[in-house]
Amino acid sequence: MCAQEVASLIVGMHAPDGFLDPSVTATMAIVAAVVLGKALRASEVELGERCVPLAGVCAAFVFAAQMVNFPVASGTTGHLLGGALAAILLGPWVGSLVVAIVVVVQALVFADGGLTALGYNTVNMAIVPAFAGWALFRVFRRLFPCNTSGVVSASALAAGVSVVLSAMAFSLQWLFGATAPVAFDTVFGAMVGVHMLIGVGEAVITGLVVAAVMASRPDLVIGAADLSPIQLAEEPRIANRTFAIGAVLVALVLAMVVSQFAASDPDGLERIAEDTGFATTADNQLFADGLFADYATRGLDNAGLSLAVAGSTGVLLTLTVGWGMASAQRRLRPAPSIQP
Repeated sequence: MCAQEVASLIVGMHAPDGFLDPSVTATMAIVAAVVLGKALRASEVELGERCVPLAGVCAAFVFAAQMVNFPVASGTTGHLLGGALAAILLGPWVGSLVVAIVVVVQALVFADGGLTALGYNTVNMAIVPAFAGWALFRVFRRLFPCNTSGVVSASALAAGVSVVLSAMAFSLQWLFGATAPVAFDTVFGAMVGVHMLIGVGEAVITGLVVAAVMASRPDLVIGAADLSPIQLAEEPRIANRTFAIGAVLVALVLAMVVSQFAASDPDGLERIAEDTGFATTADNQLFADGLFADYATRGLDNAGLSLAVAGSTGVLLTLTVGWGMASAQRRLRPAPSIQP
């Protein structure tokens, strides 16, 4: 098996150029730019000092987890979106920025998702899951006990539903910007049906990650900021540096090792595009011949090594960009005024 064949097991995560017409593409780009601009301003206040490394670690983990497609139905796979997870850990403004970083890096470095499609990919994968996931999380928190288990349960439910809402968002964009004669109700039904199954995987992964963070550093979880030490049941804590290093190592293992066993079938959107007939509207990606295009390393003939090098590069790149963004925003935070 060549490097390109292994890479094809995980490529096709995001919508390519050409799936939506230029008017909707431009509109979604404007929406994404406005929301992320607001997020940059809001993050200056939202980011705590201890959350700066977590922003980079979260970006790295989401990137790595998205390389691992899991089967959800015959001939269809899914992967983590991560928007709700990032929002619960960091808050919706910073969370949406973190996933947006991942989406941009994937498009520019790994030719995953189109360049003109960056707007609606960012809306559907970062903005909708982060803000909808956060809103749902706050609602579900009221239904569960005010403790660690309640936070984990609410996180899992919110993440699962956020995937379905993301699928609905693309369906609505298709309603106004279809590039093929495929009815809205056909796309809507297929997208929601498949992504309900993918949402189960999203819920499980999100619940496990939030549980792990709550068990080690609950003080870093924005969604649990209202819990007292008693409600946290004196959860054990580890040093910030130890936590960050451990999380990065987990991300590297996912990207370099676990991704080698990713399910080979198309993901939800790709499968629906093929089944309904609008896959042919996709345009070629500008960086399709790049060094790490399709998550393979050009020039390395060993398939496993090619994927591992590309994956580790992505983890380190998203870690650096996410951490750097958070650090810069933290430094720009307005100094508190001193009352005479």
